[in-house]
Amino acid sequence: MTPMKKNQLPPALIANLQGVLAGRKESGSSNGDGEEKETVSNEEMRVSPSDDGSGLLQPGSKPIVLVTNGDGIESPGIVLLVEALVREDLCDLFVCAPESDKSSSGHSVSFPETVAASSVEINGAVAFAVSGTPADCVSLAFSGTLFPWSKPALVISGINKGTSCGRHIFYSGAVAGAREALMSGIPALSISLNLRKDENQESNFKDAVDVCLPLIRAAIRDADKGAFLKGCLLNIEIPGSPSTSKGFKVTRESLQRPVLSWQAVSANRHPGQYMSMHQSLGVQLAQLSRDASAAGAARRASTQKKIVEVESVAAAGKPEQRETIKKFFRLEFLQKELEDLDDELDFRAVENGYIAVTPVHMNVHFEPEIQAFTSDWLSSALSEHGEASSGQKEY
Repeated sequence: MTPMKKNQLPPALIANLQGVLAGRKESGSSNGDGEEKETVSNEEMRVSPSDDGSGLLQPGSKPIVLVTNGDGIESPGIVLLVEALVREDLCDLFVCAPESDKSSSGHSVSFPETVAASSVEINGAVAFAVSGTPADCVSLAFSGTLFPWSKPALVISGINKGTSCGRHIFYSGAVAGAREALMSGIPALSISLNLRKDENQESNFKDAVDVCLPLIRAAIRDADKGAFLKGCLLNIEIPGSPSTSKGFKVTRESLQRPVLSWQAVSANRHPGQYMSMHQSLGVQLAQLSRDASAAGAARRASTQKKIVEVESVAAAGKPEQRETIKKFFRLEFLQKELEDLDDELDFRAVENGYIAVTPVHMNVHFEPEIQAFTSDWLSSALSEHGEASSGQKEY
């Protein structure tokens, strides 16, 4: 498949995108003094190479953009995205991404472990590979200890392979990177490519970058002006064949969730020995299926191996043998079919060939009835505890 050029986007896609972003610039310019203050703040955050030969970064004229991801800094999605952003030359680009695959790490952080940040050569960008999670990468970048700034104009997390629709956002490292930015008040995009195992990975990622560039350009522009969405991030899900997509569609988060399927594997083979962190999702799933079949045959042919541990017991003055059974399991993410036919939901839009753009909010507002029910339940629970305590007899 030939990657799409900048001037070869499908007209329907461009029209759809223009509709999604219509009015952003006008709404931003109507902020008056508020926008002016935000613009000044962004000016203060900009950096550019120093002219004094020191190599230090000084105040510049472009907005700062941080790129991270969940698949790791060497994955094709982030590599191709960074290359495109460097060519665009719209921003001062910084990259802080996991050194290995953390695509299903969720919003975990590496406390209290020490993480390492290793410089990576990327022409046109300052880049570090971090031995932590996407949330670690973003919070470290914001700390002011790694880069000469603490507040970028925009964070882009991606492009990651696999889905981030529905409840997948709770497992997704890519969404976690964007969410960590949002928690600090920074506009953020999370971008995922819903690849199938029979699709060409590099070609499809190139197409994904091309179709997203108009959206990214607008996001950089509006974030720099303080006119981007407030209080939410945009979770962007691209169909497996981006060049044939029908355009962008604003969607709602669905209830789609993966089924966590645990498979027993052979006890004499450590799970980490036969799955590369950089394999495609399709290859991983195929390998999992083969391993599960082999493990089942092994279990039927022999009993579970027992590992004997020897523990020194000082009080008795002699060692005591204790048998411990160690088992190995592998987790598979399986898709659960949903019967919801609502075309406005994220996963359904992707199935129908659209690029789903879903606002993900941080603030969770409960219905008044839920608040009232919780209050009544808590009063009842504490009341029962008080009655039980007062009814106890003393001896």
